[in-house]
Amino acid sequence: MKTKILMVCLGNICRSPLAEAILKSKLDPNYFFVDSAGTGDWHVNHAPDPRSVAIAKKNGLDISGQRGRQFRASDFKDFDHIFVMDNSNLKEVLLLTENKEEREKVTLILNALFENENVDVPDPYYGSADGFDQVFKLLDEACTVISKKLSNQLFQ
Repeated sequence: MKTKILMVCLGNICRSPLAEAILKSKLDPNYFFVDSAGTGDWHVNHAPDPRSVAIAKKNGLDISGQRGRQFRASDFKDFDHIFVMDNSNLKEVLLLTENKEEREKVTLILNALFENENVDVPDPYYGSADGFDQVFKLLDEACTVISKKLSNQLFQ
């Protein structure tokens, strides 16, 4: 059975599609499944933001085929790890939890880099293309740490 990981941001068109693609590129698809979702419903079935598509392409990843979807309570049953991009997403996701087991699946993604500091991945949506580059770098670093940790757990 594959370990299932979900990346969550607000609209599922900027940060979480990038996080999904970055983590997928670092994990063996025979053992891991990675997906993404948004807490809001504004971009359901929409392609990622063109700036996210461009920064992914610049870094050798193709996210153009991804489509937005909204986070749902059933994701707690379907996924082993849920990484959220910021404290607002964390609050929204935790509101849907029903028990300790579900809450323990949810983590701020940048806690992989800044343990227990609860640092947000900045939302680049209203900024310039430079913001997407910064977000990609942060997510790439965090996903490197996460992929090593998950792979080590799997192959211990």
